[in-house]
Amino acid sequence: MSNIDLSRVSIVVVEDCQFIRSLIVNCLRVLGVGSIKSVDDGAQAIEFIKQVADNPMKAGMMSIDIIISDWEMSPVNGMMLLRWIRRHKDCPDRFIPFLMLTGYSEPKRVQDARTMGVNEFMSKPFTVNALANKMFSIINKPRQFVHTGSYFGPDRRRQSVPITGEDRRVLTYDSPEVEVVNG
Repeated sequence: MSNIDLSRVSIVVVEDCQFIRSLIVNCLRVLGVGSIKSVDDGAQAIEFIKQVADNPMKAGMMSIDIIISDWEMSPVNGMMLLRWIRRHKDCPDRFIPFLMLTGYSEPKRVQDARTMGVNEFMSKPFTVNALANKMFSIINKPRQFVHTGSYFGPDRRRQSVPITGEDRRVLTYDSPEVEVVNG
């Protein structure tokens, strides 16, 4: 485990099960996380995210550094929350790191979360060390965000593989996606 000072980190925990929510919050406290807000579902999380953007002093949090969310909740589940964060025009910060925590870890679900733009995916049951490792991965190894016609989120590639041939991912001033504005 890393010796990172988490006392200035702000985390929102989104979990409908009160027992699991308190377990996550206590794990985060043991790790030394400074500010933790817990809510029951994705709808409450969306309202809180908007409140932090509009009036951080009233929200009690200046910013949100990481969201840890369960998948299965009602009325707004973790995937709907992730979709709102990554794709909705009203989301104040589409780059918030998102850790999906779920008891459903079938490969299809992992792939769906990855396709929606999750930073990390973790299965229940979990240990404090596993949670710490996922958080430290988000903090120590931030990934560049990618925006295409069908995807917005962290780069899904975790390996640095040498590129053979022309690197078409690099934008230049001649690229059609780059607009040079004078003035």
